[in-house]
Amino acid sequence: MQYDEDVLKNGFEKMTIIQPDDFEGKVTATLIRKRGFSKATRAILCIHGFNDYFFQDVIADEFLKKGYHFYALDLRKYGRSIMLNQRANNARSLQEYYEDIDSALAVIKEEGSQEIVLYGHSTGGLIITLYASDRKTKKLFDVLICNSPFYDFNVPWIQKKTVIPILSFLGRLNPNIDLPIGFSKFYGKSLHKNDYGEWDYNLQWKPHVAPSINAGWINAIHDGHLKIANGITVDKPILVLHSNQSVNPKQWSEEMFEGDAILNVDDITEKSKCINSPYKNVIGFDGAMHDLVLSRKTVRNFVFETIFEWLGSNLKN
Repeated sequence: MQYDEDVLKNGFEKMTIIQPDDFEGKVTATLIRKRGFSKATRAILCIHGFNDYFFQDVIADEFLKKGYHFYALDLRKYGRSIMLNQRANNARSLQEYYEDIDSALAVIKEEGSQEIVLYGHSTGGLIITLYASDRKTKKLFDVLICNSPFYDFNVPWIQKKTVIPILSFLGRLNPNIDLPIGFSKFYGKSLHKNDYGEWDYNLQWKPHVAPSINAGWINAIHDGHLKIANGITVDKPILVLHSNQSVNPKQWSEEMFEGDAILNVDDITEKSKCINSPYKNVIGFDGAMHDLVLSRKTVRNFVFETIFEWLGSNLKN
């Protein structure tokens, strides 16, 4: 395996990791890197969320400045890793992604990093939390950072108790049943520079309106949520970050820049209580968006300050 120049250019490289076939056939994951100082012994691996891929070079900039090597992973069926035989974002179990994370962490270790930060945003935050719990006996990484982790569906309580379990059950019987996706159509517009945002990214890989999901995906997510709700143990330091408020304007509003338009932040704080760890910190930010590091500059600067202060206390060397 070797690296080629990535679409982001500017020193970013990518490696295609070929994985065993799954229920749709051929599978790849894509490891993206930007190396820091040659003597650096720390690295971060970033895992994106749903309907997403790695484009947030602002994270790379900040970690490179702090002496880390930078890595990100486009999971199977997302972004750089989507193949013609695949439905974008498709999964029947969140454990399918463990293989991709295992492979990426192995490469990072082989390339000389001794301490690794595992970072996940939204669905990526859910995946890495479960991964950390299921991989407790292995020394694969050192600390965990979750940026607005997707620990519960942002739907009314009655739907959580009725509709979601029914759809999950259907997903076990027939995972290919199509379902609409329900998050804010304004979220993408608040990010992309062609609309109201400041960020440039590939709208085919991260469209404003996500492709339809299926019942199998609902079942995979619901199963992950149940594991969190029933209580899990993470034996590494874990930092959970979130906005201090959720927003849901019915028409375009500057309010989109002031809160989380995708998840209910109360779900994040409540479900974080179900994570058993002697080294857990949960921190909220005023004026932060769903992807905290894409918030307005003053807010994201504070987010990064908080992250590096926490890392200073929780990485050993």
